[in-house]
Amino acid sequence: MIVPIARRLRTLRQLASDRTGLALVEFALALPLLLTLTLTGAELTNYITVRMRLSQLALHLADNSARVGVGGPREAKKVYESDIYDLMDGAELQGGNLDIYEQGRIIISSLEPMPGANPNNKARIRWQRCKGSKSYDSPYDDKTDNIDGMGEDGRLALVPADGVTMFVEVYYEYRPLISSELVPNIEISEIASMMVRERRDTEGSNSGLYPVS
Repeated sequence: MIVPIARRLRTLRQLASDRTGLALVEFALALPLLLTLTLTGAELTNYITVRMRLSQLALHLADNSARVGVGGPREAKKVYESDIYDLMDGAELQGGNLDIYEQGRIIISSLEPMPGANPNNKARIRWQRCKGSKSYDSPYDDKTDNIDGMGEDGRLALVPADGVTMFVEVYYEYRPLISSELVPNIEISEIASMMVRERRDTEGSNSGLYPVS
């Protein structure tokens, strides 16, 4: 049956003015964008939270490593290998569900003045201790003597002429909630330093640390 032209035009006008299901169509069109924004926001929020926790972990570890030591109020404090083990265990507890030693690596360095005459105030990394299953290419692996300090250019951690500075590096491989494409970088590196505020005995046989059985 041939439909009259007038009826066809009337049907087209009705379709043009029909708003039934418009909201559903608009929602279907906007859903991909909405999901992208929501998931990106969730991923970035989690990433920033993890990075903040790692920064706090590095700072606390540097502070704690600057406080450890055994000795009376008038003695230079001796630091034992066991003290460093305790610091590492404490970092793991503080990291909680970050699984810091499964997903990352922690390096503690003792920055001390170069021995003997040292007119240019050069420093050396006297000892380092590390823990973690992830490999990390520290920028200080090949720089242990006659260095100006440790840290970023222009913000170097220095050491006083008769003191010690503790420097901590925390490396972590971030585990994305959704996709690694939504975060700046899955490899996170945080540093912190703290000067030892009491006199420290650096005569231990393990490059300044005292051994334990």
